[in-house]
Amino acid sequence: QVQLVESGGGLAQAGGSLRLSCATSGSIGSSHIMAWYRQAPGNQREFLASITSGGGTNYADSVKGRFTISRDHAKNTVYLQMNSLKPNDTAVYYCKANIWIIGLRNEYWGQGTQVTVSS
Repeated sequence: QVQLVESGGGLAQAGGSLRLSCATSGSIGSSHIMAWYRQAPGNQREFLASITSGGGTNYADSVKGRFTISRDHAKNTVYLQMNSLKPNDTAVYYCKANIWIIGLRNEYWGQGTQVTVSS
């Protein structure tokens, strides 16, 4: 069973930075996409960034140039470096794994970590 555990959230000032971590346990295999999402109160969950098993990345326009997704294979961890934070970045941030096994997609979510940006 795959488990995802986010950490690194907290309080930051506008213009500041935070780095979120998503530690994975269990086998995620060689065909997967790891992603970060966020959800602010009253809003739908929003895609932020993804990284494939081959290292390809993709970003939402709202965070492009400010957020960077990366991974450390040795630590089984995916990161989200967030710079130039804004108050409207305040949300619960979630890590997601899409894992393909024998052609079937399996989806896993972490429990989320709160990020609060003050003005």
